[in-house]
Amino acid sequence: MLSFKGFKAKDLCDPHLSATRRTFLRVGGCGMLGLSLPSLLKMQSAAASEKHVGGPGWGKAKSIILLYLQGGPSQLDLWDPKENLPDNAKSVFKPISTKIPGVKFTENLPQLSQVNDRFTMIRSMSYTPNGLFNHTAAIYQMMTGYTTDKVSPSGQLEPPSPKDFPNFGSNIVKMRPLDEPMLPFVMLPRPLQESNVVGKGGTAGFLGKAFDPYTLYPDGDDMDMEKMSRIKIDDLQLRPEVFSVRLQRRAKLRDLLNAQMPQINEAVESFELDQYYDQALSLIVSGRARDAFNLSAESNEIRDAYGRNTFGQSCLLARRLVEAGTRVVEVIWPKVANSDNHSWDHHTGLSKRMKDQSAPMLDSALSTLITDMDTRGLLEDTLVVAVGEFGRSPQRGVSTSGNNNSDDGRDHWPYCYTAVMAGAGTKRGYIHGKSDKTASAPLENPVHPAELLATIYHSFGIAPETIVYNHLNQPRELVKAEAISALMA
Repeated sequence: MLSFKGFKAKDLCDPHLSATRRTFLRVGGCGMLGLSLPSLLKMQSAAASEKHVGGPGWGKAKSIILLYLQGGPSQLDLWDPKENLPDNAKSVFKPISTKIPGVKFTENLPQLSQVNDRFTMIRSMSYTPNGLFNHTAAIYQMMTGYTTDKVSPSGQLEPPSPKDFPNFGSNIVKMRPLDEPMLPFVMLPRPLQESNVVGKGGTAGFLGKAFDPYTLYPDGDDMDMEKMSRIKIDDLQLRPEVFSVRLQRRAKLRDLLNAQMPQINEAVESFELDQYYDQALSLIVSGRARDAFNLSAESNEIRDAYGRNTFGQSCLLARRLVEAGTRVVEVIWPKVANSDNHSWDHHTGLSKRMKDQSAPMLDSALSTLITDMDTRGLLEDTLVVAVGEFGRSPQRGVSTSGNNNSDDGRDHWPYCYTAVMAGAGTKRGYIHGKSDKTASAPLENPVHPAELLATIYHSFGIAPETIVYNHLNQPRELVKAEAISALMA
C-alpha cells in the first residue's frame, strides 16, 4: 500500500523528528514501482494544486499591494479598542462607531471607520515567536512564511543571504510572470530594516536575483516628507541621444551578429540572455513604467487625499503601478522600526506620536487607496493587505522584548494583533476572529502569518504547498500553512 503523506508542516531538517521504518518502506516501495523522489514530489505538487482549484477566492488576484506597517501598530489604539480596562492597559483614545454596527475603532481612524464596509479585518493574528520577539525575525517570518535557524538572543538576524527563503512577492512573480512590458515587483520607499540589518526578508533569496524586487528608495532621510517628489528612475529612462527607433535597430543588429555565432549562442543558452534582453528593451521602449512613476500626472485633489507625505504618496504610486500592470507592490512604512517620531514602534510617547504622526498618515492613505481602487474597479482583481510584524502589549510600561518602555508606551506583542485585507474576492465588511477583553489573545479563529501568506498565494491561484527548490536543490513548500477560506466571499 502506497502512502504519500508526509509530516504536516515540518521540515526534514527538524531535529526532533524521526522517520519510522514504515516510512522508509513506503518510500522504498515507491522506488520499486518506478516512482522516483522527483516524480513523487511532482505528484504531491499536482495534488496540492488540484486540492485548491475552485475554492473560495481561488485565482481572483492578478496583483497585490502590501502595506507593511513595520514597527508593530498597537491594536488597542487603532482598530481593536477595549472598554472597561484597568488604567495601565486601556487606550487614551476614545472609541468611535464605524460603518459596521457594533464595530468600534479609536478616534485615530475617522476616515477608515467610514469605509470598513469595504474590507475584511482579521482581529486574531497570532503566533508564538522563536526566541525574543524583536523586529528582524518577525519581519522575515511575515515576508517569507519561515523562521530562521540562526536567531541571536536579542532576536536579531544575520544580513540577507542568497540562501534565504524568498520574499512572497518573488515567488508570485516567478510563478505568475507578466506577459506585458512592466516591472513585475516593486518595493518602496525604503528597505526592510531594523538596526543594522537591512533588507532581510526582502529579496528573492535562493530563487536568484532575477526575481528580486525593483527597489525605489528616493534620497532623503525618514523624516523627509517630500522625498517622493524626487523619484529617480534613471535605469528606466532613454538617454536623450538614443531614440527608441535607434535602440530597436541596435537590437536587430545584435540579432544578426548572434546568428553568426551559433557556438556562443549554444554556450549561453541556459542563461536565457535573449529573453532578459528583450524584456528589458520592451520595458524601456514602452515607457509604461516610466509613466507610472510620474505622480505629477495626478490631480492635486487626489494627491491631497492620499496625504502629502512619504507613505501617502507611496500608496498613490502603488495604485499607479498596479494600474500599469505591476504584479506585486510592497510599500514599507517609511520610518524604520526601533526609532522615534513616525515609527509604529511606540515604546514611549505613544499618545502624541500615534495621534499626530503615524495614525493620520495610515488613516488617510489606506482609506483613500481602498476607495480610489474600488471606484476604478481595481479591487476586482487586486488584493490590498495592511499588516505589521506584530502588535503591542496590552499593558503599558512593561517589557516583553528586553526594551525599556515608559508608562506612555507599549512593547512588542505577537500573540494578538490586527490585519486588513480588501479586494480580489475577499469579503466586504467582515470581521474574522475575535480577541479577548484585553486584546492580548484570540478568542476565536487565530490566524498565523504563514496562513495569511497561504491565503495570498491561494488568491493568485497558487497552491501554498507548491514545491520550490532551495540553493541546495532541496524541495521546500512555498509556505507550510493552508489558506483561510472564511476570508473569501
